[in-house]
Amino acid sequence: MTELKSTISEENTLASKGYKLIKFLGEGAYAKVYLTEYSREENKKCTLACKVIETAKAPKDFVVKFLPREIDVLIRLNHPHLIHVHSIFQRKTKYYIFMRYTENGDLLGYVLKNGCVSENQSRVWLRQLAVGLQYLHELEIAHRDIKSENVLLTANFNVKLSDFGFSRFCTDDDDQPILSETYCGSMSYAAPEILRGKPYLPKPTDLWSLGVVLFVMLNKSMPFDDTRMKKLYEQQMGKKYRFRSRVASVLSLECKSVVKHLLEPDPGLRYTSNQVIKSEWIAMDSRLTTLNAIEEAALNRAKEERRRLTESHKNLAKRQSDIWERTHRDSSYRASEMIKSLASITAKQKRE
Repeated sequence: MTELKSTISEENTLASKGYKLIKFLGEGAYAKVYLTEYSREENKKCTLACKVIETAKAPKDFVVKFLPREIDVLIRLNHPHLIHVHSIFQRKTKYYIFMRYTENGDLLGYVLKNGCVSENQSRVWLRQLAVGLQYLHELEIAHRDIKSENVLLTANFNVKLSDFGFSRFCTDDDDQPILSETYCGSMSYAAPEILRGKPYLPKPTDLWSLGVVLFVMLNKSMPFDDTRMKKLYEQQMGKKYRFRSRVASVLSLECKSVVKHLLEPDPGLRYTSNQVIKSEWIAMDSRLTTLNAIEEAALNRAKEERRRLTESHKNLAKRQSDIWERTHRDSSYRASEMIKSLASITAKQKRE
């Protein structure tokens, strides 16, 4: 049990906003998570999780680069299969990120407790994660740390992707793709292009990690040996993963095909989230072939936001082009007039 080291002043600040941290739930590299009670009215209370980040104890790179990115991403998200953020505020060196509390823990804990997930349940959960990624990638956001521990389970056993500490935008201010250079996430979930140590497109790496999550659900083990990076990379490139015999004998060919296309070492050939959603495996359950109303509304919002952003970039580029052309035209005019003046002076001097 880890106690929250907070001052009376901090507790009073939280209380004034309706929050009370109840108990410790877990921790990451630079944050601790606490069960939280939220109440704005006497008879209306709800349970949340609070991620407390102590920036004074975190590396400068995290505070300057990764934390602002995470907050910038979180405030934009609104999707049924991504963790819902209730509120975010800062007090001195601490950031408090309040989010939905997921009653059934994370996927890794579920698999360790209950064993392999059935193919039918795995289909539902993978499809929910793929729909969440479809939304994220439409917004040009990559998660970059997808793993079983970051897949949370609600009271109704729906999944929600969480922990956006390594997330980033995939395009620059000119709407051009940005290659990632940071080694992100857990080695056992990292795509081969990350292990290669060269700049990579971030979106396909999310799909590789999704493939590892699917394999863990189906097989209750990792697809590749992650004790040594070189060996792990060689196994990835050689597609040397194996289902346990008792699992392999019952899985459908359609299911194995999705695993194969997600654990594809060539990022250009790897499935996208759209291809996962439209795969024959997902289609084996007709209820999963179309987005429900909430999922569709979220995707449409993402497309509209993406359209506005693209238009904004185009308008900015046009304004910059117009300014350059006008400046260039004025400069050319001034140069032309100067040449004429010089020519006139030269001619006059010759006459004299």
